[in-house]
Amino acid sequence: MPAAPQHEEYLEGLASAVRRVAHPLTGNWADFDPLVRMVGDARYVLIGEASHGTQEFYRTRALITQRLITEKGFTSVCAEADWPDAYRINRYVRGTGDGATSLEALSAFQRFPAWMWRNTVVLDFVGWLRQHNEGSGQTTRHVGFYGLDLYSLYDSIDAVIRYLEQVDPDAAARARERYACFESLGKDAQTYGMLSGYARRDACEDAVVKQLVEMQSRAADYARRDGILAEDEYFYATQNARIARNAEEYYRAMYHGRMNTWNLRDRHMADTLDALVAYLDETRGEQTKVVVWAHNSHLGDARATEMSQHGELNLGQLVRERHGDGARLIGFTTYTGSVTAADDWDEPARCKRVRPGMAGSYEALFHLVDMPNFLLPLREPRLERAIGVIYRPETERYSHYFYSQLPSQFDAVLHLDETRSLEPLEQTSQWEAEEVPETYPSAL
Repeated sequence: MPAAPQHEEYLEGLASAVRRVAHPLTGNWADFDPLVRMVGDARYVLIGEASHGTQEFYRTRALITQRLITEKGFTSVCAEADWPDAYRINRYVRGTGDGATSLEALSAFQRFPAWMWRNTVVLDFVGWLRQHNEGSGQTTRHVGFYGLDLYSLYDSIDAVIRYLEQVDPDAAARARERYACFESLGKDAQTYGMLSGYARRDACEDAVVKQLVEMQSRAADYARRDGILAEDEYFYATQNARIARNAEEYYRAMYHGRMNTWNLRDRHMADTLDALVAYLDETRGEQTKVVVWAHNSHLGDARATEMSQHGELNLGQLVRERHGDGARLIGFTTYTGSVTAADDWDEPARCKRVRPGMAGSYEALFHLVDMPNFLLPLREPRLERAIGVIYRPETERYSHYFYSQLPSQFDAVLHLDETRSLEPLEQTSQWEAEEVPETYPSAL
């Protein structure tokens, strides 16, 4: 049934209001001038994405980050990625790793969804970051790349042991003995989570806590040996011990319902961000300014969405609560196009068509603005779409939409009306076989 005339007039009125304040994005470097001005003196700029598989979201976010680095003095990029995997990139871009190419710097990203970081946009950005650091002339001004997530239980355990084998073999032996409890409860984190309920629940919990406490107590011994590089390696290893503790709790809670695992994960990311900034402030001798890359659902203030009705918080909310006006939250939306996503967890990446935004959504409203790409500065609830690493068009309304108050959720939103799927470095037959839109928008 066609929409009632009054409803059509109301929507056109809203679209006209957006059109009057929207800043068109034409593909020029200067398009982001209003956004850079909005950042002002903020130390935390959180830049989201409405999916984990859209080329334009990734490319535009990288361009904005480059401007913040070159014009605003930002020196850290933190991503919704695992700490040990991202730290390989950090070593490469700062010239302290053994990898010779940007491609090798991305080699640690092997687990699902690998395409989130093993893609053409991140590859180019890592190369740019290495060149930027080489031309900076000051090691203390090198821009780092870090992960905030906690999925790397076993990799973080291995990293702790490797570090201790180099600086304190006796401590390494104690760490191996403590972490040995995981060997009897599966070879991967999800298996550990399932089996932990049938074993003594606190067996590995005690072990990861004791190991973290010992690492923290030896800070003076480990971190001051050979200057700032040794301090970095100690901080990296201690963060891995912290991940092992939090990841153990996360996977145990996932299968036994002891707490909200979403909240546990986002608190971990917020705490990791704060710990990293405090460390960099101390060792670099100046206030750190950081860009954060993650999904809209993590970075848009949860208090402005229906997430809060379910008792859920997120990274964006916590950063605003902890740092106030020192934070800027930037989101993305799209109306239609294609996306790289899977049908289910741990399944192959596919290039999938994105259905047009549903009636009553911000995406549908922004489409009526009749401006292909625009920046909307922000300061009546509608639907908002979120596509993660999984996309199920057949259940889109229930699995990918939620109500939000966009002006309270973000400080600004970039709407790219038609977008295309992120290009993985490894394009499988499943990805290439999927139908994609016949036309693509011009890239930003």
